[in-house]
Amino acid sequence: MENQVTFRLPREVARVLARRARERGVPKSQLVREALETYLAAPVAESGPMETRQRIAPFIGAVTLDAGAIERDAIARQIRQHNWRP
Repeated sequence: MENQVTFRLPREVARVLARRARERGVPKSQLVREALETYLAAPVAESGPMETRQRIAPFIGAVTLDAGAIERDAIARQIRQHNWRP
């Protein structure tokens, strides 16, 4: 390796990293390199409406709307009336 980078991780991220490394039987540094390579290989996202839609696409339709619950809750009903687009 030519370069070395030192950084701090939040405790929970470090725990998950250590667990995944043990599960795969590889050093933590290898997992970090793989993650960075994957992240850096991804195309740079443009900022705009299309990029946002692409990011949320897997979640569209994942949550169902309980219309009855909204009608029973005055605040939820008010928010829906104010923000909902037909």
